Amino acid sequence: MPQPIPDLLLSILVCPQCGAELLWSESHATCAGCRTKYRRVETGSLDLRLQRPKKQSVEFQLAGASIPDDFEFNRLEFSENPEVDFSGVQTPWHLAPELLSYFPRACSADSLALDLGCGTGLHRDVCERAGFNWIGLDYGSPTAPILGDAHALPYANDSIDFVLSIAVLEHIQFPAVALKEVHRVLKRGGLFIGTVAFLEPFHGNSYYHHTHLGTFSSLSSAGFSVERVAPNPRWSGLVAQATMDALYPKMPHAVGRALVWPLETLHKLWWFVGGKFVARADDTLRLITNTGSFEFVARKGTPDSASETDTAGAH
Repeated sequence: MPQPIPDLLLSILVCPQCGAELLWSESHATCAGCRTKYRRVETGSLDLRLQRPKKQSVEFQLAGASIPDDFEFNRLEFSENPEVDFSGVQTPWHLAPELLSYFPRACSADSLALDLGCGTGLHRDVCERAGFNWIGLDYGSPTAPILGDAHALPYANDSIDFVLSIAVLEHIQFPAVALKEVHRVLKRGGLFIGTVAFLEPFHGNSYYHHTHLGTFSSLSSAGFSVERVAPNPRWSGLVAQATMDALYPKMPHAVGRALVWPLETLHKLWWFVGGKFVARADDTLRLITNTGSFEFVARKGTPDSASETDTAGAH
């Protein structure tokens, strides 16, 4: 028997095709607007993926500097005011303690956290530790509660309190569209936290690997206030290439790391020595040019910000 969908989630689900409300029966949901029917797949997941092509427009502002001169792309430091205590909790290895320190605390028992590209649900515990009701959405994972497309999220406007996206944006065909969708469903003042690949090898049909500038630009163009973009110091491009079947296919990760360790050590030493003689050879630049991924923290305005152009229920 498929698991029933919680009422809290039912109240915000909409048709991904047209944005209208869904009418529910025991076996499926029907869009009240375009009459599209959405059913469960064999695993019990509710399939809210697009069933036919959908056009989506995205605008970009071309004039003016897109990145403030004083924005720093330093390594991520611990938040000065962490809201959630993760001590004593086993967290996924790819979620750095520094990034976890920026997780928000749920403001009510009804607060929702969208795990975009949830896979097998590795992030459920950390989201629930922060007090959120976890919503897992993935395009193809058979264990995801809801199957959906990041280009057309099946949620109402301003309905999600927090969005987490770990190593997902590089696998999305049109990231500008997906980021506008995240911005649309996130409540004003809500945080969007995640990572995006940079010097990782091609994997899993990845489309766009972002630089630090590209990450900032993509988030900012989608309407977010970008608070942090930082190179991941624990995940260098060398390590990524050695452990993701690029340099040494099918080799155990520990062996791959060991093989690139001498080169990593020489690399760090060379930059350290170079920093004594060359002004540009600083540690931040070293990390930016050699990291495997970037971490980011962005916000949808503030609760007091001016009203935005989104129309309730529209896509």
